[in-house]
Formats: sequence, structure tokens, C-alpha cells
Amino acid sequence: GLFAAERKRALPLLPQKVALVTSDESAAYSDFIKIARSRWPLAEIEVYSVLVQGVDAPAQIIEAIALSNLAEQPADVVVITRGGGSADDLAAFNDERVVRAVASSRIPTLAAIGHERDFSLAELAADARASTPSNAAELLLPDKKDFIQNLANKNDWLRQGLIGCIGANSSWIGV
Repeated sequence: GLFAAERKRALPLLPQKVALVTSDESAAYSDFIKIARSRWPLAEIEVYSVLVQGVDAPAQIIEAIALSNLAEQPADVVVITRGGGSADDLAAFNDERVVRAVASSRIPTLAAIGHERDFSLAELAADARASTPSNAAELLLPDKKDFIQNLANKNDWLRQGLIGCIGANSSWIGV
């Protein structure tokens, strides 16, 4: 049941706070941060730096997910990411304990492990999967330019609607 579609939760539409579980020395970290900052600089990103490969990686990943869930001000979403690599490099994300930690997170999870062709069990257990760390930032955070344009369009629509109502019902304002 860890991979069942019916247990998947939607990601937040406009996350205020993101818990990022990755190595802060990795290209995955740099890629995610660069895209996230350019798309939506208002999001707070709390980094939980962990090993992403090797025998100690599973325990660190599990602890980071647990800590993000126990935070006094929890994040809106947990993003678990690392760049590509061999099957051995990605093995930590196929560890049953990591998979169960991802599945049991109280906070919705987005996983981007490896590159487009790589799949891990942790990604299958996550609420959503992205093909790359950069794609995770793109899926999660709105583009500020599009957001501002959308607000301007709604403002114009409301203004025109109000003008139409006032013009059709000028008795409302005593004209």
C-alpha cells in the first residue's frame, strides 16, 4: 500500500516553506535552489543536509524527514532530492526504511532522485515525483512573472465588472 495512488496527497499550490532534504554540497541542491529563487523568491527553504549515498545515508535521510515533520513551524512540503548516479549511488533511496519514512511523512512529499530515467522506491512512495531536481522546483513553485500577470488580469476583470455594475445600476451611488 505504500505506492497506492489513493494515499497520494496534493502538493501545496503556493508553498510558503519548503523542507529540502539533500546534500548541500551537491549539484542537486544548487539546481533546486537556483530555479526556486528565480521562480518564487518568497518561499523559505529550510535545508536538511544529508549524505545521499553510502551506508550512513539512509539513517540521515530518515532523520531529516522526521525532523522536518517535528519542526515547530513545519514546512508545507518536503522535497527529497539528489542528482543521478549508478544503481549503487541511488541505493539509499531504495532502502525500505527510507521508503517507509517518505510514505509516513505528515507533510506532503516531492521526490526527485536521479535523472529522468532513474526511478527509486522512495519516489514511488512520495506524494509526487519530479524527473530532476530542477524539475522539482518548477513543479512546486509558481513563476513570479506568470503570477504577477495573472493578478493583473484578474484586477482588470474585476475593474471592468465593477464599472459595468456601477454603470448599469447608477442608482446605487445616487447618480
